[in-house]
Amino acid sequence: MKRPVDQIAAAVGARLLGEGRVEVSSVASIESASHADLVFVEDEKHLAEALRSPAGAVIAGEFAASVACDRPLLVSDHPKLAFARAARFLREPLPLEGNGRQGSVHPTAVVDSSAALGPGVLVAERAVVGEGAQIGHNTRIGAGCVLGGCVKVGQDCEIYPNVTMYPGTTLGDRAIVHAGAVLGSDGFGYVRDRKTGHYEKFPQVGRLVIEDDVEIGANATIDRGALDETRIRRGTKIDNLVHIGHNCQIGEDVVIAAQTGLSGSIVIENGVVLGGQVGIGEHARIEAGVMLGGQGGVLPNKVLRGKGVAFWGTPAQPLREYLKQLATLARLAKK
Repeated sequence: MKRPVDQIAAAVGARLLGEGRVEVSSVASIESASHADLVFVEDEKHLAEALRSPAGAVIAGEFAASVACDRPLLVSDHPKLAFARAARFLREPLPLEGNGRQGSVHPTAVVDSSAALGPGVLVAERAVVGEGAQIGHNTRIGAGCVLGGCVKVGQDCEIYPNVTMYPGTTLGDRAIVHAGAVLGSDGFGYVRDRKTGHYEKFPQVGRLVIEDDVEIGANATIDRGALDETRIRRGTKIDNLVHIGHNCQIGEDVVIAAQTGLSGSIVIENGVVLGGQVGIGEHARIEAGVMLGGQGGVLPNKVLRGKGVAFWGTPAQPLREYLKQLATLARLAKK
């Protein structure tokens, strides 16, 4: 969608230098840019390359402010962040008068008569929207999705094909759920009969609540609470193939990389970063701002604390200690 660069500058909080009426329609790398694209430069050494490209406009740092340029410059103290916001701005539909754009339900989709769809909702082929579901305006439901009874989805969400949301799941505004994700499934909870050795299923009757601005990767699975709730708080980003068990509490702005597995009843506080293939045992707590490196392991009931501290290994420990132990083992092996 074409937008003049003065509107983009205002939307991302950048200072515009040059002609504001120039229009761009998308973002691109410097190497692949066309006249309709916006590019960004974080390092001054790449500015000349950007200015030689066909790009219609450039986002750059303060280092570009004094450079003569034949196209609009958007000057920002964080060019990469401004670029990301510009990309989102270019994807947003233009505001329309009245009730906004009309929604659309594909003829092969099945939408229960009691479901409430807001203005501009799009429901694609073979999707199913269950009894009492509520879908906020301008949300898109991809092909083959199944949204169970009383599911609540906020506004401006993007739900890609073949996502399954179990009954009672809540998804906030501006959420993105990629293909194949399963939200609100039963947790892995069983009780062993000591006399027979057989296992019986423990009730899984809680719910899953996902707050605003969360993104969930392809084929991720998040279980609902057993008796209470599993909650994913605002702004958290979850990669592909992540599993989050029942009763987990995930804080705001947490980042969880691919193939990480969380057992039940884990607390992850705000701003935590979990690398790929991390494994965390039940009832563990990762306190605010901790960083846990790839394939790190946390034993059940343990606590990791220290804002900005990097942990690694299994059992996880501060990175410096872990590296010292590796060095000691290497010396012993040589002997």
